[in-house]
Amino acid sequence: MLKNIRIVLINTFHPGNIGAAARAMKNMGLTQLWLVEPREFPHPDADSRAAGAKDVLDDARVVGNLDEAIADCQLVIGTSARNRTFDLPQLDARECGIKCAAESGDGEIAIVFGRETMGLHNDELKRCSFHVYIPANPEYPVLNVAQAIQLLSYEVWMAHERPAVKQDSAQYPRQGEMTLFYEHLERVLRLTHFIIPQHEGRVLDKLHRFFNRSRPERAELGMLRGILTSVEEVLGKHKK
Repeated sequence: MLKNIRIVLINTFHPGNIGAAARAMKNMGLTQLWLVEPREFPHPDADSRAAGAKDVLDDARVVGNLDEAIADCQLVIGTSARNRTFDLPQLDARECGIKCAAESGDGEIAIVFGRETMGLHNDELKRCSFHVYIPANPEYPVLNVAQAIQLLSYEVWMAHERPAVKQDSAQYPRQGEMTLFYEHLERVLRLTHFIIPQHEGRVLDKLHRFFNRSRPERAELGMLRGILTSVEEVLGKHKK
């Protein structure tokens, strides 16, 4: 289900890289290109670098922030040139391709790429459930964004082409549902004074990482939301 896999580019500086990304995607059967606040798009340089993939450019979705680009995705994978530590499960390129191919039949998947000069910001990686890292020559490990897209798209294509063993698929919530859960969780933690405004610390960041890492299924998330609602109701009764 390659049509369910999207490539998301954030703040791409050079329009030629957008065109090269579209070409790399089409080579491997991917057609969904989402652009988060590109510096210049549409642009002739993007068209020329896309070559025969102009249709991918024409259908590209331009949005104002990352949340818009991933709201309906059940799986979000962030890319990074550096092996950073976020307590997120790490995938290599091949594992990323296998996971995308395995889950693409159940819903939308996003592979997110950051800026040419600095990649993804830390708060953007925190929105991801997995982190894919492409190992390379330690003396010069940074890949051009189009090269990285080509490598990961190739692994997605190869995993898609291989015969797969049918597995029971879990129903995962979309990213927009997770956002509502985090807002609900924060509201309850403040009501119970678990989070104190003067000493908030990094509780919410750590809880975000925990739930992104554990990936609760949709039914489990519903149960968690029910628990939070129950706590709110009890607190409301005590106030009365």
